[in-house]
Amino acid sequence: QVQLVESGGGLVQAGGSLRLSCAASGRNLSSYAMGWFRQAPGKEREFVAAISWRLGSTSYADSVKGRFTISRDNAKTVYLQMNSLKPEDTAVYYCAAAARIVTMTLGGVDYWGQGTQVTVSS
Repeated sequence: QVQLVESGGGLVQAGGSLRLSCAASGRNLSSYAMGWFRQAPGKEREFVAAISWRLGSTSYADSVKGRFTISRDNAKTVYLQMNSLKPEDTAVYYCAAAARIVTMTLGGVDYWGQGTQVTVSS
């Protein structure tokens, strides 16, 4: 069982930055890929970024490449640094854990966090 708790959401102006955090707890965390999804009102939840806890390899959605950076530390926390934010980045952001990065990018998630709201004003 894995528990995920997000923090760091809020309101920011377009062009600004936010950093989301996801505190993970549970067994065998190093065997998981960790990542972020987002869901805007009226839209489906979509993949944003993922990282292999053990290897540090990453994957990003095309819409956020060059603007968002996913990272992790030894204290079992995963981060999503979001720069050059746009109004279309407004969504509830969810932390996720899956067996592999490729599985996560296809929507195969084993555990979800509760979500944190990010609002980007124009």
